[in-house]
Amino acid sequence: MRRLILCLIALPALASEDIPDQYPQSVLYSKPVEVIPHVFSAIGATAPPTYDNAGHNNNLTFIVTGDGVIVVNAGASWQLAEALHAEIRAVTDQPVKLVINENGQGHAMLGNGYWAAQGVPILAHEEAAAEFADGAPQDLASLRNYARERAEGTVIAPPTETFTDRKDIAMGGVAIEVLHLGPAHSPGDTQVWIPEWSMMIAGDIAFHERMPPIFEGTCTSCWIETWETKFAPLAPAHVIPGHGHPTNLAQVTHHTRDYLADLREKIGAHIEEGGDLAGAYYVDQSRWSHLDTFEELATKNAGVVFAEMEFE
Repeated sequence: MRRLILCLIALPALASEDIPDQYPQSVLYSKPVEVIPHVFSAIGATAPPTYDNAGHNNNLTFIVTGDGVIVVNAGASWQLAEALHAEIRAVTDQPVKLVINENGQGHAMLGNGYWAAQGVPILAHEEAAAEFADGAPQDLASLRNYARERAEGTVIAPPTETFTDRKDIAMGGVAIEVLHLGPAHSPGDTQVWIPEWSMMIAGDIAFHERMPPIFEGTCTSCWIETWETKFAPLAPAHVIPGHGHPTNLAQVTHHTRDYLADLREKIGAHIEEGGDLAGAYYVDQSRWSHLDTFEELATKNAGVVFAEMEFE
């Protein structure tokens, strides 16, 4: 098992949206694996949320510190959070003492209700908490639409604590830095950094097996700056991205920072040539066509970046 895990870290996995559920006896898409000693992650599907994957299309990670467990991402529903908790109990008798939401999207926060019912504190960046407060009813409606009975039990529960720039946590002899390095994928993007282990639980600042989604209002130039000045200098040996298998800094740099820079270059050239929004959808992104969700996101991303760059 250890050799398999090391291979997952060292080599880019061949992602596919057609891979069936990997853990049919659980609502989780896959069983948690020990990425490095004491850090486990249930790797979500690299496809959009569906009934089959129950909304488990992001990574649900937990850290066993020696004096309690810290969970990163509440899960997209009560049932996913409950299933993850069962996996944690199979690994350790230590209680879950903290849940950290990586951003304000439903797949990070809709499981909060389960953890709150267990009396577990829930931490999020203040901007992520605000985004969830605004979008939670729509997120819950979407979950109920695609997950049907797998959404049962899910309620809207906000984080119990927020932070602004960083929060330092010491638990069981492990020093953990909960960081908001700067603007990136969505408001309140949060990274969990364990310097002693050179482990970065990156959240949605980092992608490598699926195309990064660019939202209306995302500042891609800011994302690149945050990457180059704050994220990359930490030089983590191990990276658990928001989506996709554990990997390394080189892989997520190529598939995130390099993708953003390439798309901005293509859109910038299109604008310089007098191109309009309709034409922007057709800029050449074939270099990235191997990434999952390319068909769903490539043209949308181009349109959003055009709107961002048109008046820069």
